Amino acid sequence: MKAAVCYAFDRPLSVEEVRILPPQRGEVMVKLAATAICHSDIHFLSGARDVPAPMVVGHEAAGVVHEVGEGVTLVNQGRRVVVSLLRSCGRCEFCIAGETFLCDFPFALNTESRLRNSSGEPLPDRGMNVSAFAEYAIVDQSQLVPLPDDVQFDRACLLACGVITGVGAIVNTANTRPGQSVVVVGTGGVGLNAIQGALIAGANPIIAVDVLAEKLSSAIEFGATHTVQLGRDDVPGAVRGVTGGKGAHVVAITTGVPEAVSLGIELVRPGGSLVLVGLPSPHATVPFQIRSFVNSGARILGSPMGSTRLREDVPWLVDLYRAGRLKLDELITGRYPLDQINEAIASTQRGEALRNVIVF
Repeated sequence: MKAAVCYAFDRPLSVEEVRILPPQRGEVMVKLAATAICHSDIHFLSGARDVPAPMVVGHEAAGVVHEVGEGVTLVNQGRRVVVSLLRSCGRCEFCIAGETFLCDFPFALNTESRLRNSSGEPLPDRGMNVSAFAEYAIVDQSQLVPLPDDVQFDRACLLACGVITGVGAIVNTANTRPGQSVVVVGTGGVGLNAIQGALIAGANPIIAVDVLAEKLSSAIEFGATHTVQLGRDDVPGAVRGVTGGKGAHVVAITTGVPEAVSLGIELVRPGGSLVLVGLPSPHATVPFQIRSFVNSGARILGSPMGSTRLREDVPWLVDLYRAGRLKLDELITGRYPLDQINEAIASTQRGEALRNVIVF
């Protein structure tokens, strides 16, 4: 076993000196270098996901392969990698169809913990498949993507969740075409990346919708051509005003607030797509007129993790970043050591950060 420091979900996070079992078949131990704080982690901490403590959360990470288990072929020891929560077996019906983000293979790591507390008892590591608020993580090899030497870890970790979710919602799920109109409702970390995805896809106009004026200012920096402020502007009227009166080809809802989905229904043009990206509470629902969707030919699309195929999409995004076409540096608000993780989380909860990153 290897000793490591983990920060366990215990409202607030509390330090745990733990033992990590060696990686089993197909698994890899990664020495983490950077982990970003995602709002999904905060949902666990707040109890919104109704998951019992203790557990180790954190899922948006990058680091170096420290040890590999039997049968690992995709990476080797010493390799720099992005570490994502997405796992894929490569042989279920979803993987064969190219929908690796829907893989339902029963990985051992879904039910078995490789973490042990000071008493030798299993410490749940079901923190979104990674448990990256720690010095080391055990993951399946399919969760790793090799990283070039010239991309720094604090930027690379953003590619594990926030960037692929936002960009992928527009590029992969909606299959946005050049010249199509895109509305992004919610301009936090994922929303800004959805805006980047629209820009990469050649969309025009790109309309950002949010409650906060400062977030809309950031949206302009990331590629929005128009902004609409909820609570101040007539959002449907403003969107129709810049889309020829028809509404948008693609409307992406990057927040989990049900009212945002209801708003999005009003903003989609006939034949357009409403893309649901943000995760609401498990029992959230919204009413809508079924007949209007039937008559308009509009579609409602779920976008799990941006419909991302890790080993194809992450290298493509790395190339865009190196070419200056994808903003990563600008997404990082602050960098914190692991022992200041609660301060980093508090800053994120106060709305002060796009992404705070724990740097090891």
